[in-house]
Amino acid sequence: MPDDISVIKVYDDEMEASMAQQVLENAGIKVTLLKDDGGGLMPSLQMTEGVTLVVNKVDEARAMELVQDFESQKSEIVNNE
Repeated sequence: MPDDISVIKVYDDEMEASMAQQVLENAGIKVTLLKDDGGGLMPSLQMTEGVTLVVNKVDEARAMELVQDFESQKSEIVNNE
């Protein structure tokens, strides 16, 4: 992986990764999702390899903070149900 990008988190599925991506994009952070799902023909590959959320190295600290906040809020919602 290039030195100018950072892995923020590896998710088990694309839906969760997409939600985190939206949080970061709403904060003005450019995000890329890396996944191998056979071109969409084998989404089950995501369960073994995951979906990787990456950002530019300069955005790493802010992105980590936002994703941690997002994960905390998501956990609170699930626990309150």
